[in-house]
Amino acid sequence: MIAYEFYCLDSTGEYHIIGVLPERRKNPERITRQSITNWGGNFYSKDLDTKDIFFIQVTIDDDTGKISRPVPFSIIQK
Repeated sequence: MIAYEFYCLDSTGEYHIIGVLPERRKNPERITRQSITNWGGNFYSKDLDTKDIFFIQVTIDDDTGKISRPVPFSIIQK
């Protein structure tokens, strides 16, 4: 199952996880970065500004509940 981990920026400049929402929309045309961000902001708090929220798409194993996150990468500039 595809899900999104939502994080918010606090007043000290640190990010904290605020929750995880599973993707349930059947029409992939409706799934955009902005729609996901708005959904998280509306679901978790009306007081959060969407500019202070970001998400990471994760995969949750339906049998074990284990969350798989994307592998971070860095770009080395020459």
